[in-house]
Amino acid sequence: MRRSIETVSIIGAGALGAVYAALLYDMDPGCVTFLAGGERAERLAREGVIVNGKTRHISVVAPEERAAPADLVMVAVKYQHLDDAIRDMKNRVGAETLIISVMNGIESEERIGAVYGMDRVLYAVSLGIDALRDANSVIYTTQGKLFIGEAANPVLTERVRRVQALFEKAGIVYETPPDMLRILWWKFMINVGINQASAVLRAPYALFQTAGEARELMGAAMREVVRLAVKTGVDLSEADIEGFDPFLLRLNPQGKTSMLQDVEAGRKTEVEMFAGRVIEMGRRYGVPTPVNQSLFAQIRKIESDGGAD
Repeated sequence: MRRSIETVSIIGAGALGAVYAALLYDMDPGCVTFLAGGERAERLAREGVIVNGKTRHISVVAPEERAAPADLVMVAVKYQHLDDAIRDMKNRVGAETLIISVMNGIESEERIGAVYGMDRVLYAVSLGIDALRDANSVIYTTQGKLFIGEAANPVLTERVRRVQALFEKAGIVYETPPDMLRILWWKFMINVGINQASAVLRAPYALFQTAGEARELMGAAMREVVRLAVKTGVDLSEADIEGFDPFLLRLNPQGKTSMLQDVEAGRKTEVEMFAGRVIEMGRRYGVPTPVNQSLFAQIRKIESDGGAD
């Protein structure tokens, strides 16, 4: 087995990036760095990140800096920043570097792999964290779980075991399921439902934890993803919609999805990665997607009215 993972470079200091960076920093302050340039790097160096009230001044490395390659690169950016992240990580990726993306959606791994090779990429899905972000401060009460693995995991590969060992040391809750692609689509289904419905209705988790308009809209959007998944050979079903309930009910009722937080802050949302992707696949596979078409139009109008950039 190759040496253990000792250095981690994280691209993106939003809610997920900050939480995982803080957990790694608390394990070993020298093991983790943020990869950032310009004003973002200056702000991180000056203010650090605050997670659950505690400030961590995590080292920052610029993309152009010729630092040693990281053992693990974690991509935690928004959809619209993925191309920049792929370019910026170049100097941090070496012959034995592993790359994971904790982004939403179903395509970031393939886009990263197209540049650096899928032999460097593992699949990752973060589910159930209730992080609330305000500027450089993040608060969470439930860490949720980070699903990690190869596309299929009949046995654990060496590189999966290396990442698992790191997560165990850092206290990052993880699971390696037999079929990561199915989990990837399941999380996509969840995001298409709850993220977008919450953004349109301005609804915290509480409104989805009981029967009502929010829950109905969430389910309708999810069902369109289920029908698309079946067309691609992924066996999602109505039971998978119900299977989200145990995770949903553990979330802070007053917590908010990342898309609702983006809307309230006037930031660009990831609607192209959710409804936009559903609509595009619907046309390709001949699957009607009226719910997501409506959500797409409403969220784009919200962005326009709110001045999101």
